[in-house]
Amino acid sequence: MRAALALLLLLLATARAEHRGRAYVRDKVCQEFQTLGKEDFRTLTLIANSRKFSNATFKEISHLVQEIVSLADTCCADGADPSCYDAGSSALSAKSCSVDSPFPAHPGTAGCCAQEGLEQKLCLAALRHPPQHLPRYLQPSNEELCQAFKKDPKDFADRFLHEYASSYSQAPLPVLLGSTRSFLSMVSTCCISPAPTACFLKEKLERKSLSLLTLMSNRVCTRLTEFGKDKVTSSYLTSLAQKMPSASFEDLFPLAEGAAEVFSQCCDSVDEDCMQKKLSEHTAKVCNTLSAQDKRFADCCKGKNLMQNYFCISALPPATVPKLPEVQKPTNKQLCGEEGPRYTKRYLFELARRHTSVPDAFLGKLYDASEKVREECCSAKDASACLDSKRQQMGEELPPFLEKANELCGLYTQLNFLDFKKRLRESLMPTVPKGSPELLGQLVEQRADFASTCCPPNSPPLYCSSKVSSELAKACGGKSCLLG
Repeated sequence: MRAALALLLLLLATARAEHRGRAYVRDKVCQEFQTLGKEDFRTLTLIANSRKFSNATFKEISHLVQEIVSLADTCCADGADPSCYDAGSSALSAKSCSVDSPFPAHPGTAGCCAQEGLEQKLCLAALRHPPQHLPRYLQPSNEELCQAFKKDPKDFADRFLHEYASSYSQAPLPVLLGSTRSFLSMVSTCCISPAPTACFLKEKLERKSLSLLTLMSNRVCTRLTEFGKDKVTSSYLTSLAQKMPSASFEDLFPLAEGAAEVFSQCCDSVDEDCMQKKLSEHTAKVCNTLSAQDKRFADCCKGKNLMQNYFCISALPPATVPKLPEVQKPTNKQLCGEEGPRYTKRYLFELARRHTSVPDAFLGKLYDASEKVREECCSAKDASACLDSKRQQMGEELPPFLEKANELCGLYTQLNFLDFKKRLRESLMPTVPKGSPELLGQLVEQRADFASTCCPPNSPPLYCSSKVSSELAKACGGKSCLLG
């Protein structure tokens, strides 16, 4: 595994290594090619490039992998010309720039191809697709898995690796490798078992923790990549506040900072067990701090497996809102001081613990708006006048924004899905002109789809952020709108 991770790191960093000399790159690639063997090298190249070009087709990735493996196979052979690798990589760059290139399409390719030589190679190597808004991989039934596996085991494995790695492209490489390896092992074992159903049940239970870690780390690392460490801290803080609204900011904020630090260290790490080790240490701190204050947290912290405890805490639904005094808003001086970002997070914490069903995507938009106001006003000539004006506007926009989100997701959490849709229909009927059952049905389906995807704590960050932005743009209707 460590050799595999070293290779993947190398494949991702080859462009940055070019300055150390072409022989260095060739020697490192050939060393790993010879250590791993052609098939493992090909498999890992497939994973690395599916992850890097997450929106590419299987055919495009297959072409790229075939070329990379062929280059290593030819140029790493005994007696190969020392210039073979450099010439081959230059040919790959030229092929990427051709009009009919079979490789993954990327909007930045044209800009790279306008350059020449090493600069062109470095530019092309740095290209990567943004993560998918919603993972497209859907696991087939056991029967469908075995049917595809028995028909062509190699093609089945390749297609699975491509779909899974591209769907969870932001999960750390060691987590992704472990998850794909255990899945293929399960399929190859159970599809030849005399009792495949029992075999799949047993194997799926055993790999549940790894599967959850893949889903969770992909989601959090996507948020880190797209929104930054500061917003990850805010997101984790408000999540804890909604699960335990009775806890203090002083207890929860250090835990949120600690979680963000874990993800910033491990999302791009090739250390084999970085995420598991660091998250386990973090979970121990959460349990030590909070289990004595809340029975639900105490129940989650009873187990000896800290990763299972972490998943248990992550899955806790919002708590009942306790009786709390009115929110104390930060002063203008506090917002524009050195601790301004901390006061913004404290205010969000206070809102989250009073609106425990408001989903992360809404609170994220509120955080963005608050930071935008702080940056705009604190650099203005009259900071206080600017902030006072924005406070008044926020005071008009914020309550209905929070109440609608809290009501929608609160109902979704409390009711089964059919009853939830029934209540949605009843609440939307007064807003729809008479004689428009089709429009009413569309609105119900849209709201229900949003709620089922974005109200749960493990919602996809990019998709839900985009959905909330779209809804806010409609609500603002072209008017000046802080939250939109």
